[in-house]
Amino acid sequence: MPGYQRTVETVTTLQQVRTFETSRGNVRYVARDSEGREYTTFREEIGERAQRLEGKGVRLEYHETQRGRYTNVYLDRVDPAPAEMSTGDADTDHREAAWRTAVEAAPWLIGESEPHEEVPPDELYDKLRPFKERVAADIEAGDAQHEDEDD
Repeated sequence: MPGYQRTVETVTTLQQVRTFETSRGNVRYVARDSEGREYTTFREEIGERAQRLEGKGVRLEYHETQRGRYTNVYLDRVDPAPAEMSTGDADTDHREAAWRTAVEAAPWLIGESEPHEEVPPDELYDKLRPFKERVAADIEAGDAQHEDEDD
C-alpha cells in the first residue's frame, strides 16, 4: 500500500557508522550492519547513539520507504542488543530496562494514547515510577529464577 510505513526490528552487529554532510548542511548518518545492510537517519540523537554502539550487538528499529525504483531504509531507533545489555551491572540494567518499559507505556498509564495537553513532569514521574519499580522487581525475580534453574 503506497505511503504505508511498517516498522521492522532486527538484532544485528553494527559494523560501521559514517556521517555525510548534505547540500543543505544537515548531517546524514549511515549505519551498516554485519550483513552489509545500510540504515539512514538524519536524527542526531539516533546517529550519535549508533556511533557509540559501533562494533557491538544492537537491536534496530527501522522502516522502509519506496521512492521510484529505490528503497530507502530509515533508522528509527538503536539500542544495545539484549545480550549486550546484560553484560554490565545487573542492578543498573534492570532499572534501565524498567524505565524504558515505563516510558513506552506512559501514554496508557496517563490514560490517553494521544495526550491533548502536556503532563507536568512531577505528575508524570509519580505515575511512571511505581510501574517502573514493578517492572524492575519482575525482571529481578525472573533473573533469580533463571539462576536457580542453572544451579
